[in-house]
Amino acid sequence: MHFDASRREFLAKSALLSTGSVFLTGIAQALSLHDNPDVKMKLALIGLGIRGVNMFGREVQNSYKDQVEFVGLCDNNKGRLEFGKKHIGVDCPLFEDFDKMLSETKPDVVIVTTIDNTHHTFIIKALEFGCHVITEKPMTTDEDKCQAILDAERRSDKKVIVTFNYRYSPHRQKMYEILRSGELGDITSVDFHWYLDTSHGADYFRRWHGFKEKGGTLLVHKSTHHFDLLNWWLDSDPEEVFAYGALEFYGKNGKFRHTHCRTCPHQANCDFFWDISKNQHLVNLYVDNEEYDGYLRDGCVYREDIDIYDKMAVQIKYKNAVQVSYSLTTYSPYEGYRIAFNGTKGRMEAWIKESQPWQEDPQDEIRVTKNFGESEIIVIPHGGGGHGGGDTRLKDKLFKDPEMNDPYRQSAGTRDGAMSILVGIAARNSIESGKPIRIESLTDIELTESGRGT
Repeated sequence: MHFDASRREFLAKSALLSTGSVFLTGIAQALSLHDNPDVKMKLALIGLGIRGVNMFGREVQNSYKDQVEFVGLCDNNKGRLEFGKKHIGVDCPLFEDFDKMLSETKPDVVIVTTIDNTHHTFIIKALEFGCHVITEKPMTTDEDKCQAILDAERRSDKKVIVTFNYRYSPHRQKMYEILRSGELGDITSVDFHWYLDTSHGADYFRRWHGFKEKGGTLLVHKSTHHFDLLNWWLDSDPEEVFAYGALEFYGKNGKFRHTHCRTCPHQANCDFFWDISKNQHLVNLYVDNEEYDGYLRDGCVYREDIDIYDKMAVQIKYKNAVQVSYSLTTYSPYEGYRIAFNGTKGRMEAWIKESQPWQEDPQDEIRVTKNFGESEIIVIPHGGGGHGGGDTRLKDKLFKDPEMNDPYRQSAGTRDGAMSILVGIAARNSIESGKPIRIESLTDIELTESGRGT
């Protein structure tokens, strides 16, 4: 692979980029925090699916209207555009053409919440137009698109941030603090196993995420969260990945199938029958707008053209010699994860049950056990809100106070976004080739033991 980017320019920018500080300076400038606090950040949103209209639409408008102003909404589905405008509660122009929105509204920041395999298109166009970008995870779905984003940001004086909300949850922040404290000694290995239940897990196979071309498999779409946490916790770059994966439960493995649940003749016999009509918000957003693009939000989990994996096992070797065993199961009876960090002085472990809402159980626990010592249980209250309390803290950082201190390195830029998806991309490539994949072979990012280099 040949890389044309200037190594000298890359080295100069990446040291700042690793902490997200360059991007946040740009956001602060867009907000005019120091010059005129009455000037609002001009936002444009592309992608009016569930994440777009809710987390980065209605919630931003309701909570940060004193700091931001939506100047444009864009989607290729005319019906979702109209509904999204009403749901978000804004009075701004609507666009089906992204380029036209940029030229007519001239936003400071573009928020990208489209289908994963299109992220790179809108990120690159926004950068080239002179906008900062906030993008949903995953940053993109393959190594070539990843490299294109990196190159575009280097050509631009604007920055990209990836919304890794899991970093901001109090429980995961506490684990970061314990790992940094040194009380576990040198970390040598990690056991990390994530379980998606038969509700949330199955839902990925109803949606566009069930197709490798659109979401890059769950190793990219979902696991990017988990791999980013590992990279952040371990403070090192992943070096080599080997993986197994298969589709053995959903898709062609079903005994019967249909196009989607509403008209399915097998409703009475299918454990995965789901009545979308009971959720009026999803009806308004998707069902009422199927005529514009044909997208069926309640697709059959047994469609024969589903081609992603439903079980995955990944081995990751880090530059600092830590070895990780990771797995993702998509049809568990419960949802959550087990994780354990093994160190030369002790072990830290947690069992997080995510299927139980935080409102019912507003705390998590961490167990720290010293070698030749006793165990200590550390109780961590939730911060409130989605993703273990991370959503609100992330948005406060983005929209309310971009210059707030970041002692835990929770702000994530393109390097963080790239390193997380590259683990998933390498895992997918390993499954398809049967060979271990070196991360350094995928892009021109220079790997470091500290995880903060180029």
